[in-house]
Amino acid sequence: MTTDHDPATPDGYGVHVDWIDAQGRPRTVPKNVVQMLHDVIGEPPADLEERAPIVTRAGRDVGLGPVDIRCEDGSIRHVDGVLPDDFPLGYHEVTIGGHSRRLIVSPGRCWLPETRRAWGLTVQLYAARSRDSWGVGDLACLRTLREWAEGEGAGFILVNPLHAVAPGSPQEASPYLPATRRFRNPLYLHVPDVPGAEEVDLADFAARGRALNASALIDRDAVIALKHDALHRVHDTRARRDEFEAWRAAQGRSLQEYAIWAALAGIHGQDFHDWDAELQRPDSEAVGRFAAEHADEISYQAWLQWALDEQLRAASGDLTVLQDLPIGVDGAGADAWVWRDELASGVTVGAPPDRFNDRGQDWGSPPLIPWRLRACGYEPFIESIRATAAGAGGLRIDHVMGLFRLWWVPENGAPTAGAYVRYPSADLLDIVALESHRAKATVVGEDLGTVEPGVRETLAEHAILSYRLLWFEQEHPREWPVSAMAAITTHDLPTVSGLWSGADVADQRDVGSGDEEQLASAHRALLQHLLSRIDLPQDAAGSDVVQAAHRLLAQAPSVLVSATLEDLVGEQRRPNLPGTTDRPNWCLPLPVLVDDLVDHPGARAVIAALRDGVR
Repeated sequence: MTTDHDPATPDGYGVHVDWIDAQGRPRTVPKNVVQMLHDVIGEPPADLEERAPIVTRAGRDVGLGPVDIRCEDGSIRHVDGVLPDDFPLGYHEVTIGGHSRRLIVSPGRCWLPETRRAWGLTVQLYAARSRDSWGVGDLACLRTLREWAEGEGAGFILVNPLHAVAPGSPQEASPYLPATRRFRNPLYLHVPDVPGAEEVDLADFAARGRALNASALIDRDAVIALKHDALHRVHDTRARRDEFEAWRAAQGRSLQEYAIWAALAGIHGQDFHDWDAELQRPDSEAVGRFAAEHADEISYQAWLQWALDEQLRAASGDLTVLQDLPIGVDGAGADAWVWRDELASGVTVGAPPDRFNDRGQDWGSPPLIPWRLRACGYEPFIESIRATAAGAGGLRIDHVMGLFRLWWVPENGAPTAGAYVRYPSADLLDIVALESHRAKATVVGEDLGTVEPGVRETLAEHAILSYRLLWFEQEHPREWPVSAMAAITTHDLPTVSGLWSGADVADQRDVGSGDEEQLASAHRALLQHLLSRIDLPQDAAGSDVVQAAHRLLAQAPSVLVSATLEDLVGEQRRPNLPGTTDRPNWCLPLPVLVDDLVDHPGARAVIAALRDGVR
């Protein structure tokens, strides 16, 4: 690779040596950081361009001349240059010069249903407990929410990432740092609904589980221990075993690798780097022996995924449920174990400073190395998109700008000391479009923060909806784009009640999340931003402000308009305060049970505002 570069483009390793920050100021990455990233990225093989996947669309010239293409269905089609307009979408194979290459044919645009505007709810599922919950919101709670929202006229629900974390304790609290982006968290299983539960006496488990609802915080460690005790007993009933085994066989290698990892992690610890060296690669003989010796536990881990798949489909019903795809995974977890060669070591992903976070952010996930991602046929990305979109009809891609470039933070360095690394966005976006069509899944791209020029236009060309927030947008909601999801806030930002009462800025002060004057200034600016849009005095009741904010939001022409459950019930605490470790982030239950939302005056008022405004 060459390190010569144009200041406006990445260098030969994909590193943006020069970049523009959120204030529009030019920046240059220190030479030692650039060299460190070059060493991490490494040199691709000389024949990469002869082996990497070709991602294209029907009607385009693939640049290969006359070739035979083995299609996904096993048929052979001869093509001379241009793919016919009727060439099937999918993952095909072409062999040239002894190299077999993946040929990915995409529609180029994501699937969008022909429907009118819709309003919906954004849900932190772990927080949405019911009277029957075992200490945490679960998929039965999602079913309750869906049935209620659907009955009120909602068109969708957006739910936090449901991906699995490492088994045992301590449980990772953040939904955005999962062990895998391909499989789901057993924490969300409603045990009494699992096949075979009717054959087991669960009375004592249920009583202990309901007692956990009295906790002021979500105690994931206690919940998962209790659920696993009960679920092992249900698993032993072998109810509907033939159905499970057929489903398991259809999932193939991916599920088997995940189930083996979960069994290994349960015995040897959550970080695979601490295991014996011979267990640190999934294709080793030692792992094969382990799988043979622990077949029942591996079956149990696979069975949990079957139960989760069934419960999510039942919970979603016919309503679109958008599942959230995190930007990355835990570097010690299942996906990192399977694809350790594709992940960069010594760096994590994050974001540079912006006007809402002057320290920058480090999200703790190791990034995929772009050329290695291409070399393995984009498989980690394909499987993550496919699995997250499955079974519910929608997908939200967290930090969608990461499909274009990602901020890499050197290990033990501050987020300010990082650099952007470029990704093959054209290929990745076309893969998203293909998987969207296959799953009939609406796709939203979370394009908040520092967005480089051209990104939003490119997302629109691929029919990926933008994400617009009242807290961020300077234009009146009436001026927001149609191709977007409109909302007031997110899990990382103040709730309406928290902003209005001052509880949110007090929370920030209590945990020392910033300079006192800067916090006060940011709070005043955001409060004034809200007051300039709603016709209410500064001493208005918080419930009136929440209603007014949602009446304002409903004026957006965006195809999707969403309200958080926190705002529906007047919660003053945001689910997560980025950059803090001594606050119970991701552990705050809603103060209202999902069973009681139907009669909650605040929830009814917000829904009325959305229903009246979104037609």
